[in-house]
Amino acid sequence: MIRRLLSFTIPSCLAASAAADELAAVAPAGDVATGVSLSLVSASVIVVACLLLLLLLVRGSAARIRRAIGERRGRRRLRRVLRRRSPDLLENLIIPGAYGGLTKIDCAVLTSGGILCIQVKHCDGIVFGSEKEPQWKNVEGVRQRKFLNPVIQNAGRTKALQNVVPEVPVASLVVFTGPAQLTAPKVRNAVRLRDLDSYIAKFVFGPCRIKDWDGVWFTVKSAALTDEDSARDFRAQLSFS
Repeated sequence: MIRRLLSFTIPSCLAASAAADELAAVAPAGDVATGVSLSLVSASVIVVACLLLLLLLVRGSAARIRRAIGERRGRRRLRRVLRRRSPDLLENLIIPGAYGGLTKIDCAVLTSGGILCIQVKHCDGIVFGSEKEPQWKNVEGVRQRKFLNPVIQNAGRTKALQNVVPEVPVASLVVFTGPAQLTAPKVRNAVRLRDLDSYIAKFVFGPCRIKDWDGVWFTVKSAALTDEDSARDFRAQLSFS
């Protein structure tokens, strides 16, 4: 990506400089000195502006690449923690939404007492938000971005999964990967990745009378919409949201 930016921006700067020199070359003889000076100033300004633009593009691309790498690493670490707790794990599960349409569950894991419906958020810096706020904010240096309250968002996904297995306890959990600091008062069902293992160890669904857990998990897997038409419909739904 950075190589493509360089191949586009640097030739553009050189072309702009060359154009300024050509303008100076056709200037009247009496204005040669003034024209050359102005052309040099103009070329310098253009080159500096192009270099600043290039720097901004490179920094933005580097930030996106760094974020993508961090998200993948966070996912791998999350997967390792969950697989230590249970072999029954599903990721990127598309099922009918609780209130129509389709919904996508980041992770669903079967535990000894029920199913955890997990939404994964990767954040660096500081995260501001409480359980009832519709939007949360992530501040990283001078960069700020807002996103939907993941606790509220995942409640709808959990409801959709509960509809698939109404007799089974299903709990919502938001897991933050990355070195995010959560500043709000402790949210009951939102944890950082480093606290996930201890959270699962202490989490208790309560009395459960389910005997056939294999049958429960088969029902969940059978509800997954894995065909290309469903994936396309879900992407189209996202584009209108």
